Amino acid sequence: MQRHNLVFSGSGGQGVITAAVILAEAAALYEGMSAVQSQKYGAAARGGSTRADVIISKTEILFPNVLQPNLLVALTQQAYSLNYPILRPGGILVSDPKYVATEKKVDALPIQLPMYEAVMDEIGKPIVYNVCMLGAVARIIRIVKPESIMKVLETRIPKGFLEMNQKALDIGYNMAEPFETVMA
Repeated sequence: MQRHNLVFSGSGGQGVITAAVILAEAAALYEGMSAVQSQKYGAAARGGSTRADVIISKTEILFPNVLQPNLLVALTQQAYSLNYPILRPGGILVSDPKYVATEKKVDALPIQLPMYEAVMDEIGKPIVYNVCMLGAVARIIRIVKPESIMKVLETRIPKGFLEMNQKALDIGYNMAEPFETVMA
């Protein structure tokens, strides 16, 4: 695929925006791709709705808005309800069954991964939930390598947190293994 239109959605405090920024930087700085990222916040500082759009392309990006994503990440029920109508028919919906109950009427491949549970079981800190999600997305879209994501993380977070973030990235990446061939 020449162009990936992605929407990450959730609630304030989940790191949705941070994950989108990291993915776009990894694509642009370490994968030689064109990338743009934009975001929208709800009225509340924490707990309000958030949405981050990312476009990654092998060619120049002339229009920076995502109108019909081919991949939607919804980390809350509200984010799912607000954003699934814009998902491109036949697209991919990534969600966590702890927070999102999907409906059968969505014309998408639903990929429900217990990311929060895995992060809590293996790391014990929800702060890296977004990085786990990013690992899953990286495996599904196969355009940004986990090593590139880690290079961005190395510039953004204190060294003492790198190991925890690497582990979260690996959890998500490994969890999405059965779905790595769905987006060609």
